[in-house]
Amino acid sequence: MDQRLQGRIAVITGASSGLGKATAIRFADSGARVVCADIKSTGVETEITSKHGKDSASFVACDVTHEAQIENLVKEAVQFGGRLDIICNYAGIAAETAHSMSVRCHDIPTKDFDRTMAINSRGVWLCCKYALKQMLDQEPREANARGEKTRGWIVNAASMFGVVAHPNTPCYSPSKHAVVGMTKQMAIDYAQDRIHINAVCPGFVQTPMIAAIIENQEAASQVAAKHPWNSLGRAEDIADAALFLCSDEAAWVTGHSMIIDGGYTCQ
Repeated sequence: MDQRLQGRIAVITGASSGLGKATAIRFADSGARVVCADIKSTGVETEITSKHGKDSASFVACDVTHEAQIENLVKEAVQFGGRLDIICNYAGIAAETAHSMSVRCHDIPTKDFDRTMAINSRGVWLCCKYALKQMLDQEPREANARGEKTRGWIVNAASMFGVVAHPNTPCYSPSKHAVVGMTKQMAIDYAQDRIHINAVCPGFVQTPMIAAIIENQEAASQVAAKHPWNSLGRAEDIADAALFLCSDEAAWVTGHSMIIDGGYTCQ
């Protein structure tokens, strides 16, 4: 059984569905105790506790557009596990899906841009802020194979469209470029504190977020064909990448935006 995260305390935002849910389950299967955070619960914490015991997971309601709720989330995580080792900032939206991904900057309501940035960028920044405060205040974990004592691991959800642009995403793509940028900046600022800060950059993954884009099998096949691998990603593909980034196997990895896109951005 994979126990790479044995005993570590992990917070996953956006845990009720999609990438967040898959990551919460994967981390719990790897030995972590998981705090599932989202606006509302869909029962992922119950799914985890039924498999790994009542102390393996909890749920905290959190809207990442509200700073006080993020601060409370970190406090609740510390109360649950005694410390905070990992945070995966996965809460996010794709505003343009409401407009069929067919708008340019001059067409989209400003409120859509503001909301997308508030969740996808500012929310990530705030989660990092309060997680970093806690990680700096606590004793580091035991030394890894490099003889280094790590204080924490942060994984931010960016996108392949945070690395390359995509037509008609005047809100989503800029918000994810911001995540890539802040990940690099924070990584160099906290490397001396031995806090790993990385990002995952998924391609089109089968999650509720892109359900409006792939409404039927024909549409799904068309989107899959955009990837050289000729398939859509799975949420578990991203969860496995996050697991690596939070494990001792990634002891010399920080500031990296890992692209997991079936080759899309190679083109």
